[in-house]
Amino acid sequence: MKKSKQQEPDIPNKIDALPQRRPGPIVAAVIVAILAAQFIHMLVTNENFEWNVVWTYLFNEHVLSGVGWTLILTVASMVIAIVLAVALAIMRKSSNPVLRGVSWFYIWFFRGTPVYTQLVFWGLISVLMPKLSLGIPFGPEFWSWNTADVFTASRAAIIGLALNEAAYLAEIVRAGLEAVDPGQREAAEALGMKPSLIMRRIILPQAMRIIIPPTGNEVIGMLKTTSLVLAVPFTLELQYVTTTLANRVYKPIPLLLVAAIWYLVITSILMVLQSKLEKHFGKGFDIRGGVEQFDPADATETKRTKASAEDRQDVQMIGLNA
Repeated sequence: MKKSKQQEPDIPNKIDALPQRRPGPIVAAVIVAILAAQFIHMLVTNENFEWNVVWTYLFNEHVLSGVGWTLILTVASMVIAIVLAVALAIMRKSSNPVLRGVSWFYIWFFRGTPVYTQLVFWGLISVLMPKLSLGIPFGPEFWSWNTADVFTASRAAIIGLALNEAAYLAEIVRAGLEAVDPGQREAAEALGMKPSLIMRRIILPQAMRIIIPPTGNEVIGMLKTTSLVLAVPFTLELQYVTTTLANRVYKPIPLLLVAAIWYLVITSILMVLQSKLEKHFGKGFDIRGGVEQFDPADATETKRTKASAEDRQDVQMIGLNA
């Protein structure tokens, strides 16, 4: 049996409201479509882009090697920077004034000097200190190494990028840690948990929801900052390779497009990974995920259940009074 639709009550002077027309989105969509069509037309018809040269060098072995080294520099630098940033953020919140002072000085120094200057310094470290040694100050040396052998161009580039990035990430981590309710730590301490366990199991998992978005932005920024490692000098990353090829074949615009395409592809992948991490660490915090759609039938059923419960309660109260 099909349920018959309930008849709407006859309301005198009922107003049939019509949705308000909003032409703004339609006008904006038309303008964006026209501009996009003009841009695509310019890309296709402008012969100065030389797309045939772009496709020729897009998967060139030297370009692919540059992409690989760019990814290695980015990942290695960010891993080291994240570890240092967590340590610096914890030091900033420490009750030990020495640790707070060291952390503050580190952040002040590396945020106050340009990354290009720091990379130049790391490139000249073998000139500044030809030999590294471990021993007693003003006493005998136990071990010594040639600085040029220890700090190769790739290692110097990674260390320079990581130390600079750690100063910025430390403030991001500190902001995330301070956003966690202090009551979480107090409750964990009341349960007898150790400070290290509290930080690892209670504080950091909750702070990650705030730390991940700006950290993802820093990773994407690091991807493009690797183009400055020429100051070390390190000459295997993507930007330097494409520039060298452009100077060799006298095609600067197509080779710039090759670099831009690869940077866009890598950035797109990183943005997808960032989005997945945000969803993972944002479980339980996303209000939109917990909102249920309003169903009039459910509301009617809820009202009937509530009325039935009230009637049963009234019957019980009458019985008690009798």
